[in-house]
Amino acid sequence: MSYRVLSTELSKHSGAEIRLAGWVHRRRVLARVSFLIVRDRAGLAQVVVPAGVPVPPEESVIEVTGTVVANEVAPGGFEVAYTAIEVLAEAEPPPVELFRPELEAGLPALLDHAAVSLRHPSRQAVFRAGAAAVAAFRATLDDLDFTEVFTPKIVGSATESGANVFALDYFGRPAYLAQSPQFYKQTMVGVFERVYEVGPVFRAEPHDTSRHLATYTSLDAELGFIRDHRDVMAVLTRVIRAMVAATGLGTVHMPPEFPVLHFSEALELAGADPDEPDLAPEHERTLGAWALKEHGSDFVYVEGYPMAKRPFYTHPQPSEPRWSNSFDLLFRGMELVTGGQRRHRYADYTAALGSATAGLEGYLEAFRHGMPPHGGFAIGLERFLARLTGATNVRETTLFPRDLHRLAP
Repeated sequence: MSYRVLSTELSKHSGAEIRLAGWVHRRRVLARVSFLIVRDRAGLAQVVVPAGVPVPPEESVIEVTGTVVANEVAPGGFEVAYTAIEVLAEAEPPPVELFRPELEAGLPALLDHAAVSLRHPSRQAVFRAGAAAVAAFRATLDDLDFTEVFTPKIVGSATESGANVFALDYFGRPAYLAQSPQFYKQTMVGVFERVYEVGPVFRAEPHDTSRHLATYTSLDAELGFIRDHRDVMAVLTRVIRAMVAATGLGTVHMPPEFPVLHFSEALELAGADPDEPDLAPEHERTLGAWALKEHGSDFVYVEGYPMAKRPFYTHPQPSEPRWSNSFDLLFRGMELVTGGQRRHRYADYTAALGSATAGLEGYLEAFRHGMPPHGGFAIGLERFLARLTGATNVRETTLFPRDLHRLAP
């Protein structure tokens, strides 16, 4: 494809005849001349076409041959003067008007016609940012000597989060879509010490809200030989800074240290009942506003959640075992990350589980044969993008959302 010049490269070819290829983003047919705005993966370019030359409809795929000339009002300050146009694929009128600066269709229409609406530059920008964030997640952990792993997404036991699982028939046996790589990434600490994974997780989520999905992309990490959950938080903070920087989207307030609250303090600040077992969305919003006002931070850690609300593998707070060495990271008033220190001694697991070990034999084997103190975290990519871009619904930052009602496209 070396013969093709991208829209952002026109300035390097001033005066030369080049080939430009892409989609007809917009066309303006005037009495003496027509203007085509061509969209490619890099951006937009203007093509000037003499009157009388047939102009293909919007979203048609074309290849243009022409001469690059300077024009300060054209995108990038250069345009292409037509020599020839080849229509590679003619298009029907699109269901949404992609040439407008902002998409004017409602969210259901955008999702129903995702194959077309995702072509809009504003939609592209969101998912390019997501790709950049994932690349930064990987690069940061690679620099810290983590090993990327790929764990099963079909499992034989629905043991981690109760009933919110998708069951399936696995060659005549019951199986489930994995809700998390948690058990596997802990196991792999016993192999590599430090691991991460980027992959889908599946939750049979009964809540039809703007923040819940049935499947999303989870960025998971787990590391061994920690002192406590604060070591995990230090790695997470480094990862989050890198992810935000890589996206290049907007202004995010990140002071040198993110504020940290104990769960009991968080309840008091949020004006909640001191016996509440968890933070409600309104509490998270209050804490987000407090962090920004008092610390100039869009992020705030809440640590020490009650053990009663955390999974069995969570390590208790040594000084007061009713609390846990776990945390949530709130981003602009919404939970973004859950993490913490895990139990690492086999005896602690047998005490916590009692006789409820069916289906966990392979997982528990790792602890029978020695595991270091360890912990980790999981970031929801789509929720990260929603908070970063200010989207009011996580479906706006999901390519093809799956929820209670949507199974297509």
